[in-house]
Amino acid sequence: MYALFQQTVGITAPVFAMLFLGVLLKRLGWIDIAFVNMASALVFKGTMPTMLFLAILHADLSQAVKPTVIGYFVLATVASFLIAWAWAIWRCPLADRGVYVQGAFRGNNGIVGLALATSMYGDYGLSLGGVLAGVVILVYNTLAAVILALYSPSVKSDAWSIFKSIVSNPLIIGVVGAIPFAYWQIGLPAWVLTSGQYFAQMTLPLALICIGGTLTLGMLRDSGTLALSASAMKMLWLPGLATLGAWALGFRGADLGVLFLYFASPTAAASFVMAKAVNGNHQLASGIIVMTTLAAAVTTNVGIFVLQWGGWI
Repeated sequence: MYALFQQTVGITAPVFAMLFLGVLLKRLGWIDIAFVNMASALVFKGTMPTMLFLAILHADLSQAVKPTVIGYFVLATVASFLIAWAWAIWRCPLADRGVYVQGAFRGNNGIVGLALATSMYGDYGLSLGGVLAGVVILVYNTLAAVILALYSPSVKSDAWSIFKSIVSNPLIIGVVGAIPFAYWQIGLPAWVLTSGQYFAQMTLPLALICIGGTLTLGMLRDSGTLALSASAMKMLWLPGLATLGAWALGFRGADLGVLFLYFASPTAAASFVMAKAVNGNHQLASGIIVMTTLAAAVTTNVGIFVLQWGGWI
């Protein structure tokens, strides 16, 4: 248990270091809002799609495609999305509903979830987690594009406009574009892969610096109640219901463990990038990311302890 706690801290500590570096750089005047806007656009349109492309490209599809696990995760994700949306309609201001829903259902599976799955289950966790991340990234970005478009002040929300926003989403393009290369094992020149890796490695630090550059005490105070509500839904209620459902359906061992780690991941940094891209409440998105990432070090360990204590993983 303590070793797993150390692994979790080892994953989350660098994330917070980069986030607070953004706060520091903003206070020192080394970055400003213009930088945050340009860097966020670079992450959304370039570095993050490249990172996702390479993640799918390197996944072992032959060993990791498990239709029952993938199918349940997709269904649970859609159900979580609908629950968060229904709650937002009841309790959330109209202008903030899209950002609230995205923050409440969208996990950081491509980074935190995958890293924890690999730490617990080695190559199996890496293979299953990599394929699962690719599938749910499609679902996440499709649902996020829909909900953000519906409530965005600057994006059209008719069916055709939403469809165009989905198919033109750079993150979705990155995942879909990688599938033929991974399935047919189409090789790319080594220099292309190396250059792509250099480019992709900027994603997380740059996204987190941008988040830190927008953080202020006033922003956290203004979005505190909504951010806390979305964070509780993301880290407690939805993972609990989804994991209980997986247990009831008979998932056990590594499959249940990986599902839990993915359900329990903190809100993805991409939610900030996408909220900013549609002129949504990116301060609220930042607050949710900060709160859920802080909570993850506790809730993930508690959840794993309970599942191990019950002999289910």
